[in-house]
Amino acid sequence: MKIFYWAPWLGKVGSVKSVLNSAFILEKYSKNQIKTKIIDAVGEWKDFEKNNKFINLSKIKFFKILPKKGFIKSRISYLIIFFFSLFPLFKLLKKEKPDFLIVHLITSLPLLLKIIFNIETKIILRISGYPKMNFLRKFIWQIASKKIYKVTFPTLDLLEQFKKIHIFNNNQMYLLRDPIINFKDLIVCKNEKNLDEVSELKNYFIAVGRFTKQKNFEFLVKNFIELKDKYKNIKLIILGDGELLNKIKKIITNNNLEKEILLLGHKKNVFKYFSNAKALILSSLWEDPGFVLVEAAACNLDIISSNCKNGPREILLDGEAGYLFNNNDSENFKLVFEKYMNATQEELYRKKVIAKKQTKNFSFFSHYKSFKTII
Repeated sequence: MKIFYWAPWLGKVGSVKSVLNSAFILEKYSKNQIKTKIIDAVGEWKDFEKNNKFINLSKIKFFKILPKKGFIKSRISYLIIFFFSLFPLFKLLKKEKPDFLIVHLITSLPLLLKIIFNIETKIILRISGYPKMNFLRKFIWQIASKKIYKVTFPTLDLLEQFKKIHIFNNNQMYLLRDPIINFKDLIVCKNEKNLDEVSELKNYFIAVGRFTKQKNFEFLVKNFIELKDKYKNIKLIILGDGELLNKIKKIITNNNLEKEILLLGHKKNVFKYFSNAKALILSSLWEDPGFVLVEAAACNLDIISSNCKNGPREILLDGEAGYLFNNNDSENFKLVFEKYMNATQEELYRKKVIAKKQTKNFSFFSHYKSFKTII
């Protein structure tokens, strides 16, 4: 069986990791009965090509010069990728005839090819995060729905939301959780050293993600500054980069808190930073499902999270496996933070055990078993 993935991206969002893991998993656990390839449209996957999992759609690679920051510029870049890839993708699918094409991003292109040319390859549409249901997207999905083989969702909440809008038939839609945790690799990553930046720090709070509107780090930093008045010894570390980094830096500098709130940039291995952390704080406005929540739970880390759609509430079982605060609500965040600080060791331990059990749903093998059921 031959399976291709279509997921052109501009920023390293969770879908990138999900695609890489899924392609690896299907081959490994099927003992090579399933052969997987990721389609590289314009060079976005170039840094990963050493593992020989990629098919180059074109010899011309211009990914690096595409504008990636800002809503309008990023949409222009996606349009460029769409039109540049239109005929090459059609030729590739006609030539290679993969059994399945799993579509993550720029979904309209392969769907239009399926509608117009009725290509033999079965399309599996992957929806991660509730999309803006503009007229064009809804129109294309409705027309293509009868030609789509299956539609998968990373969270039960998102699946239930789509059942209510009746674009796809219920028998087309499946829950397929992202493959986030490989427990063998997790042990290796946790044991890595070289933590010079935080080697003397203990019990710091940690946040992870790109500096974008979604991650809501401005909310986190401003509220953490207020919490410093009551809890003098607390510190915050944020791992990541992005277009809002300088704005956050300025807030920290203006409050003279460079030694209390540390911005350490993007880190390939976040697990080793969890070892000395007191708790993960996730301040996102939306997540689906929230990779870092699962990773933190696998490392036995306490979790304080917004109850944003769609992942945190589901992963943390409505607060049974962590602490949830109202999305983007400063007063409620501070109340929940205080509740966490006053919690007993028994309560913290119970929540961590429940959270750790949840991570099994996001293991590599669980993803493989679910995928086998779908195809």
